[in-house]
Amino acid sequence: MIRYTLSFLFLFAFSLMPLQAKEAARKAELEMIWPKKLKPGDTIQIVASASEVQRSSIMLAKKRLEQRGYKVKMRDDMFSQLGYLAGSDQRRAEELMQAFQDPEVDAIFAARGGYGVMRMLNLLDYEVIRKNPKLVTGYSDITCLHMALNKKAQLVTLHSPNATWGSDDAKHLPKFAAKYFFRVVEQQQEPEQGYIIEVPDGVPQPAPIGSGKAQGQLVGGNLSLVVSLMGTPYEIDTRDAILLIEDTREAPYRIDRMLCQLQLAGKLDTLRGAVLGQFTENYDREKDQLTDDKRFSVNGVLHQYFDDLGIPVLINFPIGHHRANCTLPLGGMVEVDADAVALRVLPPETEP
Repeated sequence: MIRYTLSFLFLFAFSLMPLQAKEAARKAELEMIWPKKLKPGDTIQIVASASEVQRSSIMLAKKRLEQRGYKVKMRDDMFSQLGYLAGSDQRRAEELMQAFQDPEVDAIFAARGGYGVMRMLNLLDYEVIRKNPKLVTGYSDITCLHMALNKKAQLVTLHSPNATWGSDDAKHLPKFAAKYFFRVVEQQQEPEQGYIIEVPDGVPQPAPIGSGKAQGQLVGGNLSLVVSLMGTPYEIDTRDAILLIEDTREAPYRIDRMLCQLQLAGKLDTLRGAVLGQFTENYDREKDQLTDDKRFSVNGVLHQYFDDLGIPVLINFPIGHHRANCTLPLGGMVEVDADAVALRVLPPETEP
């Protein structure tokens, strides 16, 4: 009862704060921690926070990271399997917390996505994580972890290829994906104005929706997981943000349904801009398409929701379930320029 009374008093006091004080409180709420970047000799721990992983794939990823000059740690129980999960929720949560608390570990790389991260979010200690900030990489189901760490630990995380990407075959990561992964992960001198993602030929080419440019904190990830966390303590905050979404194997009507949920929840109303990534295997020629009307293809549905927002948007950006999977900092600042069809990653000290 005392806890609820104190919470009410805090909210009441906040409502009486002058506008300037509220803005200061909002700024403090958004203050994000950038973990230190890596250099050769640092230690990476690979963790299995979602679906079960194959030992051969992880060992190849370990070998390639070691060839780049890193030490790699992993726990043998990461190869556990419980149904479609990499062991129990408790095992996966304990593994992740151990990695954050291990003073020898400098970065945490997700082995793969799949499913399972949602199940352990309430088992993590976000205060401990905030006190031990480390680089966290991954995508797909790892979106849940990104959103939780961004919101509860104010930790900037990296939407990036998972560890098993680049270890599935002898070709490693494509040059484009590797270039921007290591640019964000490793220490290097960056220009004061940040850097623009240069999209070469042979990689999906982004196109503009709307005009102008906008800066904001990048939020989001896999659309299915963003929507799955609605109504939870980890729900996406899109106020003055740049929304990133991508997905795979989702028919147009399912993309429609998820975007409609975000729209009805007001999540599209407060955006400054958006980056729409790859929506692969979109069933354009399958029965799930339901109609031949191009307005209801995946791209058609995306245009329905973003054309009239009056904000700069990039569509078909090379990020997501595609080999050209660009690494971007979730919780970090970016600039979307629809006129120049460009996405700029801004330096950590940029103000929200």
